Amino acid sequence: MTVFSAASLRSPRTRTRAHVVPILLGGTAAACAVALVAYLLWPTWGSRGANAPDKLPVSIGGTLFNLPVTAIRMKIQRHSGPQERIDLDFLYPSLEPPGPPKHVTADTVEAAVQSIDRIFLSIAAHHDALSPEQRTATIYPRYLDQAATMPVDGLTMRMFRTDTPYGSEDLYSAANPALTARCTRDAATPGMCLSERRVGGADLTFRFPRNWLSQWRDVAEAMDRLTAQLRGPHS
Repeated sequence: MTVFSAASLRSPRTRTRAHVVPILLGGTAAACAVALVAYLLWPTWGSRGANAPDKLPVSIGGTLFNLPVTAIRMKIQRHSGPQERIDLDFLYPSLEPPGPPKHVTADTVEAAVQSIDRIFLSIAAHHDALSPEQRTATIYPRYLDQAATMPVDGLTMRMFRTDTPYGSEDLYSAANPALTARCTRDAATPGMCLSERRVGGADLTFRFPRNWLSQWRDVAEAMDRLTAQLRGPHS
């Protein structure tokens, strides 16, 4: 009689709550388990991959370089390991890799044309070809106009003779900081300069607008900094 009386004192609401609490606890535990599994299995790659490196170790001509991925101009070259040649570009004067190219349509192509704001760089294995220094010392003098020497602010400009393979170009040189650049002259398109240097088994070829030579020391130092930054560890 006592047991019956105690059981009869529980209201229907109390009995319902007694059943609901375990169900809620079980549902919460199940939801947490599902969330954990989803978190562990959810894809973690982005357009480049969450764990993709900012720089790639690349061997060119047996010389190691650490190259920023976003500075490499061709997607097919964006992989580590030995390569014959890689093409890059860097914003000037920051020397940061450029952002993704802007979408250009037929209606906006004219507005998108802007002055060049970057240094272009090609790194290629030289296979024991004539070095840039040897070319400057032994090949270029054969074609230079000896009478056309124009030193300006430490930078010397000498014209190539018109009847030579470099007839539309001029040779610029300086000693401190060191700079040697072969530049086309302004015509239908602005003149561009080419400056080369050898690092181990690779030749580095920099290209930049000729009008930057008005601040030639800054350009020379920028090329020096890029060369040091890109060179991998070496003995």
